Amino acid sequence: MGLIFKWLMRIAGAMIALVVLGICLVYYLASRSLPDYDAVIEVPYLNAPVEIVRDNANVPHIFGQSDEDVFYALGFAHAQDRLWQMTMMRRTAQGRLSEVFGTATVNIDKLLRRLDLYTLATASVDAQDERTMRILRAYATGVNVRLDQVNAEALGRGAPEMFLFNSPVAPWRPADSLAIIKLMGLQLSGHLDAEVLRARMSLAVPDPDRLADILPDAPGTGVVALPEYAALFPDAPRFAQSVPHDDHPLSPFKRRMMAGASNAWAADPSRSAAGGTLLANDPHLGFTAPAIWYLARLELESGGVIGGTIPGMPVVLTGRSADLGWGLTSAGMDDQDLYIEALNPDNPEEYRTPDGFKAFETRSSIINIKDETPITITLRWTDNGPVLPGTHYNLGTITPPGHVASLAWTVLSPNDTSMSAALKLMSAGSVAEGIDAAETFVAPAQNLVLADRNEIAMKMIGAMPRRDANHQSQGRMPSPGWIAANRWQGRLPYASNPRVVAPNGGILGNTNNKVVDRPFPNHVSFTWGDTQRVQRWQRLMQARQVHTRDSFIEAQLDMVSFTARSLLPLIGAELWFTGEAAPDGTALRQRQRALTLLASWSGEMNEHMPEPLIYMAWLRSLQARMVQDDLGPLARELTHVEPLFIERAFRDVNGAAVWCDVIQSAPVETCADMARLALDDALVWISENWGPALETLRWGDAHQATHDHPVLGDVPVLRFFVNIRQSTNGGDNTLQRGLTRGGTGADPFHNVHGAAYRGVYDFADPDSSVFITSTGQSGHFLSRHYDDMAQLWRRGEYIPMSLDEDLARAAAVGVTVLRPPG
Repeated sequence: MGLIFKWLMRIAGAMIALVVLGICLVYYLASRSLPDYDAVIEVPYLNAPVEIVRDNANVPHIFGQSDEDVFYALGFAHAQDRLWQMTMMRRTAQGRLSEVFGTATVNIDKLLRRLDLYTLATASVDAQDERTMRILRAYATGVNVRLDQVNAEALGRGAPEMFLFNSPVAPWRPADSLAIIKLMGLQLSGHLDAEVLRARMSLAVPDPDRLADILPDAPGTGVVALPEYAALFPDAPRFAQSVPHDDHPLSPFKRRMMAGASNAWAADPSRSAAGGTLLANDPHLGFTAPAIWYLARLELESGGVIGGTIPGMPVVLTGRSADLGWGLTSAGMDDQDLYIEALNPDNPEEYRTPDGFKAFETRSSIINIKDETPITITLRWTDNGPVLPGTHYNLGTITPPGHVASLAWTVLSPNDTSMSAALKLMSAGSVAEGIDAAETFVAPAQNLVLADRNEIAMKMIGAMPRRDANHQSQGRMPSPGWIAANRWQGRLPYASNPRVVAPNGGILGNTNNKVVDRPFPNHVSFTWGDTQRVQRWQRLMQARQVHTRDSFIEAQLDMVSFTARSLLPLIGAELWFTGEAAPDGTALRQRQRALTLLASWSGEMNEHMPEPLIYMAWLRSLQARMVQDDLGPLARELTHVEPLFIERAFRDVNGAAVWCDVIQSAPVETCADMARLALDDALVWISENWGPALETLRWGDAHQATHDHPVLGDVPVLRFFVNIRQSTNGGDNTLQRGLTRGGTGADPFHNVHGAAYRGVYDFADPDSSVFITSTGQSGHFLSRHYDDMAQLWRRGEYIPMSLDEDLARAAAVGVTVLRPPG
């Protein structure tokens, strides 16, 4: 017996030793790719030595003797810290994810191939100006030198993910950087999804007043009546079965609510306490670990530039120089149109045009799939754009038999000069120069907010399609592609893009709200990204005669919901402080407790308070009850509460209160009845998921920010190392935006989309400017810089955004010197 025990102990000890050895080996291999930030490296193709000084937050400050050398070093730094991110974005744009991830990403690859983004990016290389090409080549060389260093010195394949998903990494090319701009355009786009949804709603809700309720326009001058979709396409299926949206973490195809959003505002010296201009910007994108943003400072021949970059692109997209600051918000421009193309009944390889039938442009494309047989797809293009499959955003549900859908989109330009425009902007020294620099920007359309030392401005940038005044759907729904009046007729001149310079009030800004009210076809858009945050922003800006850097920070972090303040008095009007006394444990008593809490609530979406969770659950249940019987399965497409819909119904605008009546029941329900039933639903849901003690609820427990690794985030054990979860303030409609997941699945209130970058630039004292990202600079989960900014970001703190070289060197975590051989 003793001998058996000894051997069991020896075996157990050996197994433990093997496990420990295995962990040590994994750590060693993974840690090999951690960059050495304090090194002198001889590299080829460099004209003169370059220093990469990394400050105490690991933000690289790059000093060189020429712009080409500085961008070379930026490429090297990007590849040091974010190689996996860069290669994944490139693979996504190329439609080559399945070579690494197998069948799980085949549908993503098919769609990317059909859009042909990478081919168009390659064609756009020839459209760049000479300076841009020098910078793109220098940047690509810097990336490739880092790849060569990884291979020559066995530096853990450059990123720990490379061990799990082993696949060759091709050299970086200028076209790769242009492809990432187009990929960002894809992630920021929402009009395609909106067009399909409007068409489907038009088929299910033929009454135009009711369609205006459920898909309301931003307040302002009304839109002229449009034809019903059924009138355009009588054979379109009215209740076709929909296909669930592919929410794969690597998919760049976002639902309309998850498309890009942002805040940006500026004050001129007359509204600044210190007498200098101010600018704040916080672009909103889906959260990931690491964040998509990477902070950097570049010392160029025109002067220093500092701000937020996206690895893979040699450009500061939002930031400042010593004299000019710039920020971006998604413009909401309608730069996508869907067309329904009629096939030739006698030859399905042809489609109808204004001049008769014409053959599709076709090309075969082979998709290689890991551990599977490659597949070949046929890409088809019409005069309007690429043909898309019926499964994409449920296009099949609105496409009649014998037809296919195609897409016109400004991102699909083979002569895209957006990169050249962005690089020119970095060298601009004034508002006027900044506006001029952005003239050649094509896509994605943005509102460019500018502030120099004396003046502020906002200019919408990007190519605006020229449409015929007789366009049948005005671009709001898919239209017949064979009718000439529906087709795009080129691009409107840059001067027609909305512009505000030196406003009389001294303050301007944008929260993705409606910026212009012009008749079609010069309308810019019918669909805007915000009707709520802008209300709170206006109040905060006008509450002070003058502003400071800190007041702009307070506005960025403001968590008061205008939506809650405006809707709760409406939906609870007949419920506040009513009803008989009820004993504890009854539904009536629970409802009274919830209403008591909400009655004294300020609308502050504070992570430590219970009221935001009660409010959000109530509105979610209320909208679901109001639309389910009218829309049936289509109700699932409304993943988030539409405040204007709720308001229209409870104010009975044009008879909108009819949404509160359940069609399938005999009684006529009022909106007050619906509000009471929805509150009871919400309280049952809260009790099942968070417990019945309402006073102890915390909004932050439900509203966790999910900075998840797109690939390793669901892997057991590893997810605890690579995912960053945080309790957060804010909500769907607060300036400190924390857009919830929505829908009917698990964790509907997780914070999945918001400001992964925040910056406030003060030109009274430029070096007092501040910025932050939501995770950290490194993409390596073993690095202390993987998540060192995460808690600062959660608490609403920032780091210095200074061009002071001495300050950068004072607490540097390392200085990398790149020098030519010899």
